[in-house]
Amino acid sequence: MLAIFRKEINQFFSSPIAYIIMAVFLTAVGLLLWVFPDTSLLENGYADMGTFFNLTPYVMLFLVPAVTMRSIADERRAGTLEWLLTKPVSRWSVVVGKFLASWLLVALTLLPTLLYYFTLYQLGSPVGNIDSAGVFGSYIGLLLLGGVFVAIGLWASSLNDNQVVAFVLGVFFCFLLYVGLGALAGLSAVGGLGYYLSYFALDEQYRALGRGLIDSRNLVYLLSLIIFFLLLTVNRLHVSR
Repeated sequence: MLAIFRKEINQFFSSPIAYIIMAVFLTAVGLLLWVFPDTSLLENGYADMGTFFNLTPYVMLFLVPAVTMRSIADERRAGTLEWLLTKPVSRWSVVVGKFLASWLLVALTLLPTLLYYFTLYQLGSPVGNIDSAGVFGSYIGLLLLGGVFVAIGLWASSLNDNQVVAFVLGVFFCFLLYVGLGALAGLSAVGGLGYYLSYFALDEQYRALGRGLIDSRNLVYLLSLIIFFLLLTVNRLHVSR
């Protein structure tokens, strides 16, 4: 697993892909939070990162599938996946190694945004007048949400050998779980199922963590989703083999 992890990390940072993705993400979020007047934190009049945590998941809907789209699809297209699976390494090691490498890249992309917190911390009146517990919980939520998106993206990448198709499928399934379930829950046609759809929607789980109270139920659900999609990916590799 560590060998796969190191291989993926080296591939990310030996090409412009990782740097471009990180630069695009930070530029997009920076413009939304500090430049565009409708979403600028400076226009709020108070130290609050709610805008950042509300908008970032939508950026990640596209960022994460862009990170994962080549992970397995490119290996299958180049014919190296079959070679890799013949080595004395389990399919779980391959999938988890790729997952951890992509998740680390997502975490490294989020890391510079901590500067926003320290900036608002200093701008608060008095200094430090910011909901630090809510910020901490929201960052945990972002990391776990990023992990779920990575697992979904890996599964989408395992479905075929076309990176573009993998990207589109990854965005679609991430959007479905983050936005779609909550939207369906609001339809009168679903009746009593609306409560359950709303609970299982990723945005509801994410917002719950952002309230500053880390509930083990939210953590278990998000981690279970990660494991579920990793299982689907491992199973897909078994079928491919």
